[in-house]
Amino acid sequence: MASPTSTNPAHAHFESVLQAQLCQDVLSSFQGLCRALGLEPGGGLPQYHKMKAQLNYWSAKSLWAKLDKRASQPVYQQGRACTSTKCLVVGAGPCGLRAAVELAMLGARVVLVEKRTKFSRHNVLHLWPFTIHDLRALGAKKFYGRFCTGSLDHISIRQLQLLLLKVALLLGVEIHWGVTFTGLQPPPRKGSGWRAQLQPSPPAQLANYEFDVLISAAGGKFVPEGFTVREMRGKLAIGITANFVNRRTVEEAQVPEISGVARIYNQSFFQSLLKATGIDLENIVYYKDDTHYFVMTAKKQCLLRLGVLRQDWPETDRLLSSANVAPKALQRFARAAADFATHGKLGKLEFAQDAHGRPDVSAFDFTSMMRAESSARVQEKHGARLLLGLVGDCLVEPFWPLGTGVARGFLAAFDAAWMVKRWAEGAGPLEVLAERESLYQLLSQTSPENMHRNVAQYGLDPASRYPNLNLRAVTPSQVRDLYDVEAKEPVRRTSDQTDSGKPATGSVATQEELLHWCQEQTAGYPGVHVTDLSSSWADGLALCALVHRLQPALLEPSELQGVGALEATSWALKMAEHELGITPVLSAQAMVAGNDPLGLIAYLSHFHSAFKSTPHNPGPVSQGSPGTASAVLFLGKLQRTLQRTRAQGNGEDAGGKKPRVEVEAETPSTEEPPVPEPDVPVTPPSQYQEASAEDLCALCGEHLYILERLCANGRFFHRSCFRCHICEATLWPSGYGQHPGDGYFYCLQHLPQPGHKEDSSDRGPESQDLPTHSESNMPSRPSIPVVPQEGTSPVPSQPPRRLIRLSSPERQRLSSLHLTPDPEMEPPPKPPRSCSVLAHQALEGSFVRWGMPVQSPQVLVAMEKEEEASPCSSDDEAEEDVPLDSHMEHVLQNLAKNSGTMNSYPTWRRTLLRRAKEEEMKRFCKAQAIQRRQNEIEAALRELEAKGTELELALRSRSNSPEQQKALWLEQLLQLVQKKNSLVAEEAELMITVQELNLEEKQWQLDQELRTYMNREETLKTAADRQAEDQVLRKLVDVVNQRDALIRFQEERRLSELASGPGPQG
Repeated sequence: MASPTSTNPAHAHFESVLQAQLCQDVLSSFQGLCRALGLEPGGGLPQYHKMKAQLNYWSAKSLWAKLDKRASQPVYQQGRACTSTKCLVVGAGPCGLRAAVELAMLGARVVLVEKRTKFSRHNVLHLWPFTIHDLRALGAKKFYGRFCTGSLDHISIRQLQLLLLKVALLLGVEIHWGVTFTGLQPPPRKGSGWRAQLQPSPPAQLANYEFDVLISAAGGKFVPEGFTVREMRGKLAIGITANFVNRRTVEEAQVPEISGVARIYNQSFFQSLLKATGIDLENIVYYKDDTHYFVMTAKKQCLLRLGVLRQDWPETDRLLSSANVAPKALQRFARAAADFATHGKLGKLEFAQDAHGRPDVSAFDFTSMMRAESSARVQEKHGARLLLGLVGDCLVEPFWPLGTGVARGFLAAFDAAWMVKRWAEGAGPLEVLAERESLYQLLSQTSPENMHRNVAQYGLDPASRYPNLNLRAVTPSQVRDLYDVEAKEPVRRTSDQTDSGKPATGSVATQEELLHWCQEQTAGYPGVHVTDLSSSWADGLALCALVHRLQPALLEPSELQGVGALEATSWALKMAEHELGITPVLSAQAMVAGNDPLGLIAYLSHFHSAFKSTPHNPGPVSQGSPGTASAVLFLGKLQRTLQRTRAQGNGEDAGGKKPRVEVEAETPSTEEPPVPEPDVPVTPPSQYQEASAEDLCALCGEHLYILERLCANGRFFHRSCFRCHICEATLWPSGYGQHPGDGYFYCLQHLPQPGHKEDSSDRGPESQDLPTHSESNMPSRPSIPVVPQEGTSPVPSQPPRRLIRLSSPERQRLSSLHLTPDPEMEPPPKPPRSCSVLAHQALEGSFVRWGMPVQSPQVLVAMEKEEEASPCSSDDEAEEDVPLDSHMEHVLQNLAKNSGTMNSYPTWRRTLLRRAKEEEMKRFCKAQAIQRRQNEIEAALRELEAKGTELELALRSRSNSPEQQKALWLEQLLQLVQKKNSLVAEEAELMITVQELNLEEKQWQLDQELRTYMNREETLKTAADRQAEDQVLRKLVDVVNQRDALIRFQEERRLSELASGPGPQG
């Protein structure tokens, strides 16, 4: 065995390869190694085997063992699976290098070209558990000793490229630097092969290289000819990245990282940032690697206000051009945000240098993301077939806050290599393409939770990674257009079309079908004769009949006798919104006057699309049936509950909720389709009252077209106008409030607070009470006198709150309560030790503070010693997570939270820290996915509004057009209305998930605050401490109750959907 001080020059070159931190140093050291061993670089697996035979000293042997273990998997067939396959890989990014490594292990000849000459990207990538295990198996710790130590789960792009480059070189990949791939050169005649067009003039060996597989990993800006690219656009999103010098001091090492903080569930952090620095962000992430890496999403108005952007331009390219971005202001912006996020503990922040020697800080646009429609193609000319595959950003551009880029990039690299293996086995082109597209359908759905839990079994075979795999999801007949014979097509990019979300279910009714359906639903009601979609609805009886048909429990038709048309219509509009989730499109006054027939048709079409599958028979519609907009309905009740809570906080409703409300038919305002909540007095500012119809926006006073109408608190707005009065942020369902003093609308972050009473002041602006199970939230019926029963009060008073006293064990169980287990998560594998139960008992005995029996955690000590003495554990193997069952993990988490004893068990502590970071990242990713989809929905709604405005103008202004043309326009308008309703329903579903995230975050914060009091000795607590502890405990009980209400709502809806079944399609 050689020693580290061996005089063998090959050993010195090998150590230089391992330690090199610059791309050029890696290449020069590897060339020196090959010269010392008498080998030619780029010789494929034969080069690797020769090198392994000659380098047999201790440092090299540990690396060969890892690579041999990977290569020994049966799928590689001992490096002979693709020996006759020649591949060209374009791009030396992480995904291109990872694909080259897999192809080399299959035995293919692999040539890689890269236009750059150095690796300079400091930006840090989040790693999924399987990517960490995969890189460890390739010897990542040999090349980069700090790789994923402790609870770290990330790596800089530069370091990732360096270690993959070293592996690729050792496996015989031929790499050419400073060479740009510009296109394909088809075979000129039969018997010749495909070549690459390269710049500048490549060496003859490379220029004459003929290949039958091309893997493109050159980034989103370059896609080979023939592929169609789809653009996903959302609302303007400006990202800022900054890299600061990491001096690796003790103080810097102690600053905790930020896996992700999002405004969508932690508004208080961003409000504090705004007040302290004037910086307005949507999210921020901080990772510590070679540099201190920060990435954040900034709001455009904030960047303009602080001088980062010199001028406001509508074109994104012009807005973020170098001429319009002030470098010094951008540096101040990034430094201030980073300093605030880390509480100034990083000291003086000095920017790292980028590839051009400038401060490494930049602003970028991720408003649009590109996604290839297909992942592979086959081109054939003169009998020569070429298989083309995409990986990395040119396949799918990742949404950076989700941290999915490198993980899904690696999966795509594995899938592409599997495709090449099938190609080498002689499978037909259509069969290979169909399998690849079947895998591509899974890529965007992958997450650590829905893949196989045992990451150690992951390999090239897709079945080892994807559960419930169906390689025939796409059939060969569906991919015929991906097989080009003597044809070349330019890259097709779809126009800037926004994904409009889920397609509207079912067909859109024509005007005649809608009328027929309304006649069926209202048949048999006294005094109701629907003959058209205008005047038949003026008396309000037809709408009341329709609502009663769908919710018979609300009132009896006889109760409508003597009720005026305006009163009946107002009641029906309000009932439809509050109990069916059908938001108004026109006011009661307009319906009675019959002056908005298009609005009425659009409104009734919402009923038809939601309830057309409802059987025509008496009986209430299930609240969770497919037709009911249950998410919209739930959020509407949540919004009204919030308003009622605030009104009670202002002392405006001390007597509780009234059972009935008088609907004043003589009210002159035409802006009130639903009657105001009895508990929420509406006091709008004077300028709102001037709007006389729903065709005017209550804020800007401009005309409102049907598709533009958004109803809130009985008034109609443009969506673009319905923004927070302070920050001008778009107001989402259940995420806003109207201040009763000034009448303006605010996001919950800026909603002015009432008087600082005990119950209201400590709830925070973002607090919301979810409607409880017993709360009906039903609107009152039309004015019918109610006689209180003898001995009862017509206005029930709310019982006073009693002080809750819980024992310490009860408080512990409450604070660690988990109400929402993930149904998709498979239970983690049980520990491979027989003492799991004993360890669990020992851990439970450690809760001395909670009054449980005292036991010595000697089992854990034994398990730690077992970890340390394990013969198979090496430096990097020791970093692997210890597998835990769910009960064990829960007990360990409680122990880690409530005592310092976990410091004695580093293996368990490391596992828990990593699990905690994974949960934090999971919540952040979910929030960012929601925010991205919200932005896409908003952009899609803007497109629908523009199209709807054009159609509505045509219908209203061209009265002399042929009836057939007007019927076509109306049908197109109804299609747009249905698409809008579908998007609004999806938006409501997203907001329910936001409520879950908010409550999870709130419970976690209250849990931490409660523990600070509970960990103190009772004898040392002051009266103020006990009072504060009780207040925190009450808040925690409220949050648990709200989470319980939310879970109950979701469970009831799920059961209703199961009970109702698919139903007939109307």
